[in-house]
Amino acid sequence: MKESEIRSRETHKRYLELVRADSEKIFQDKATFVHFPCPACAGRDLKKLFVKDKFEYVQCESCATVFNDPRPRFGDIQKLYRESESTKFWVNEFFMPFMEARREKIFKPRAEYIASRFPQLLEARVGDVGAGFGLFLEELRRIWNRARLCAIEPSEDMAAICKSKGLEVIESMVEDVGPQEAAFDLLTSFELMEHLYDPLSFLQTIHRLLNKGGLFFFTTLNGLGFDIQVLWEKSRSIAPPHHLNFFNPASASILLQRAGFEVLEVSTPGRLDWDIVETAASTEGVEVGKFFETLQRFGSDQAKKEFQEWISRFSFSSHMQIVARKA
Repeated sequence: MKESEIRSRETHKRYLELVRADSEKIFQDKATFVHFPCPACAGRDLKKLFVKDKFEYVQCESCATVFNDPRPRFGDIQKLYRESESTKFWVNEFFMPFMEARREKIFKPRAEYIASRFPQLLEARVGDVGAGFGLFLEELRRIWNRARLCAIEPSEDMAAICKSKGLEVIESMVEDVGPQEAAFDLLTSFELMEHLYDPLSFLQTIHRLLNKGGLFFFTTLNGLGFDIQVLWEKSRSIAPPHHLNFFNPASASILLQRAGFEVLEVSTPGRLDWDIVETAASTEGVEVGKFFETLQRFGSDQAKKEFQEWISRFSFSSHMQIVARKA
């Protein structure tokens, strides 16, 4: 899979420009920003890394989590998501043109993976947190047509789309879901953890909503992932104030255990690391280091393919997925 198959780099660039403009309006008073300990292990021994678009990033010396600190207040972040021009652009110009490609390349394989990984949940109650357009649940319904599928989606527009597809919908932030709507056997969330103001509180909510022994399957960015490490502050994945938290396999496990979960599986099955770095170097002139330049110039296609496979197999892809069980 190539990055160009699931998103346009030019459109992505324009989106990030709009985010910067919206941030200038919404987050004018940096004195209101809040200091946090490490969102994974709660450590306070932090190393300053860099400033990007006026947002500071640090790294926990204990667990290597990279995160934004200080960060905007929760209400201001929500305002950005609800009211900004960049959010409208993301939906209409960035996501929609590639929606069917993403369905085929991303959401369908996820549904197939879950169906094969958890066959015991064929008729279970499954909730997708931040369901968006409902693509994942649609694909899962094709395989598990007896499962009770629920979209947990706070956006009125997105919730309406999910309802139009015949999905059960809880139109709410997951933190506001009441006990009468709980009792899930499986909860999922995709590319959400990096956005969260308070990841521990979010996971404690997930824990509360699951039945005993219930499972949580999620994907997020790995801060120790290859393309993030090589591109660093020039990485488009480091995109404040949307992407606040960059866990890694070890630190994500620490966080889950703090929230009462048993970690069953952590992997980095990403396939885009090489392509992302190569594209940044060849089209944007980003400095990527002597080794990468050498491999890019002299390495065979097979060498590059196997290098990406090595990145994924040994937990160094920036795309991370985790399965945890409510203890």
